[in-house]
Amino acid sequence: MDTQLLTTLLFLTVVAATVGITFWASRQTKTAADFYSGGRSFSGFQNGLAIGGDYMSAASFLGISGAIAVYGYDGFLYSIGFLVAWLVALLLVAEMLRNAGRYTMADQLAFRMNQRPVRTAASISTVVVSIFYLLAQMVGAGSLVALLLGVDSQVIKNITIVGVGALMIFYVVVGGMKGTTYVQIVKAVLLMIGSALIVVLVLARFDFNLSELLGTAAENSGKGEAFVQPGLQYGGSLLSQIDFLSLGLALVLGTAGLPHILIRFYTVPTAQDARKSVLWAIGLIGAFYLMTLVLGFGAAALLDRSAVDPLEGGNQNLASPLLAEAVGGGDGSTGGAILLALIAAVAFATILAVVAGLTLASSSSVAHDLYKGVIKKDQPVSEYDEVRVARISAFVIGAVAIGLSIPAQRLNIAFLVALAFAVAASANLPSIIYNMFWKRFNTRGATWSIYGGLGAAVGLVFFSPVMSSLPTSLFPDSDWAVFPLNNPGIVSIPIGFLLGYLGTITSREPAAEDRFTELEVRALTGAGAEQAAQH
Repeated sequence: MDTQLLTTLLFLTVVAATVGITFWASRQTKTAADFYSGGRSFSGFQNGLAIGGDYMSAASFLGISGAIAVYGYDGFLYSIGFLVAWLVALLLVAEMLRNAGRYTMADQLAFRMNQRPVRTAASISTVVVSIFYLLAQMVGAGSLVALLLGVDSQVIKNITIVGVGALMIFYVVVGGMKGTTYVQIVKAVLLMIGSALIVVLVLARFDFNLSELLGTAAENSGKGEAFVQPGLQYGGSLLSQIDFLSLGLALVLGTAGLPHILIRFYTVPTAQDARKSVLWAIGLIGAFYLMTLVLGFGAAALLDRSAVDPLEGGNQNLASPLLAEAVGGGDGSTGGAILLALIAAVAFATILAVVAGLTLASSSSVAHDLYKGVIKKDQPVSEYDEVRVARISAFVIGAVAIGLSIPAQRLNIAFLVALAFAVAASANLPSIIYNMFWKRFNTRGATWSIYGGLGAAVGLVFFSPVMSSLPTSLFPDSDWAVFPLNNPGIVSIPIGFLLGYLGTITSREPAAEDRFTELEVRALTGAGAEQAAQH
């Protein structure tokens, strides 16, 4: 069977399955609680699978394996950072946030502060972080489909990005949280099975000898022993080492501030289920990131360097699909075509699930926080109107993401996600931590923290080599890179915490100590959380 025909059939099967799930879920979505949190009806295991499906994005499957294939040991640091970040989410955020909130991150902040400024700030931050993350997924989709169709046409890539954007809007508008969650569960299962299959086939090539795999990868990379040692990407100069530290901070602290991950904790009925869901997610994600080690080094060992190294005209985002083709029998073989189509369909399902989760998080925040909490604060808002605004917001956010993704296609998608993590860690995490643990924290502290961290992260990215001055920059022919680091986390995260502190101590707003005590009891014990969720 022709490769393109097989790929197209598998693609259409995946899309048809997810569309069917979405239509089924739409019949179960009747209230705002159904739309935002799936009626809090998911078990810890189901939510753990969905969190894994939400978290193991195209950046993980395509970007990290590509980074390992090009940079060896230093590329694997992405996997370590993404995995360790879950410990922060588990210990500091998961259970407490689920107990203290209702639908969005801003619910927890607004509980003891002035509603309008805090909800506005949190909503803006949620949308910005989500759009950064959306860029990575949609860039990955463009590269993937161009590979499968055997073309290098920019028009085809652009059409693919528009198509993915239209699908993600459909999932959110029609299916809400229930549809999105079941799409994420199906995708998580497909991704684990597909990755495990390729890992077994790669290891079989080397008689299941990991040492032989690493040795062949080092030799084929042209870098020798340096390929499996630290420092190929982040070694050498002090500046590159600081850049690595900045990346590590963003990855480890960013997860606990990602809005599309945070809203998943509201979909379970109890705090115990919130804990269970994170534990299931850690097991799933841990196994997956160990597999990226074999996928990345397998690509380095078995693929031609020019296929994956951007400095030699390759595309590192395609390391996993090309590896699947290679272990299946190579270019032109039936086995290669089948495995390439299978892995590409899994990657496409990955992209669809993650973009739906991101769009849902940002559109929910616009409707629940901006529309209901700020614009209509003193007026009753029906659940119908609130959900209608969320659906309209999904269209707008999807259009913005499509428009920004088209010029961002030369950037590595694992790297784009790292920027989203930096923005989340700078803007969202400081206010969440302060609000749960500092009695004196107030409205000015929250808004300064969110706007300051957000502005610092986005501003530093704009003036970094990501945007200009390098061949891999967004604008390679221009040069305004006055900030030398690729990832702003090491500067912007402390700024977020510092501004939260300064805003609080310079404000004369009296601390609502009784509200803090109530929030603390709810967050730590779950007492009163269920009643709060009903109001």
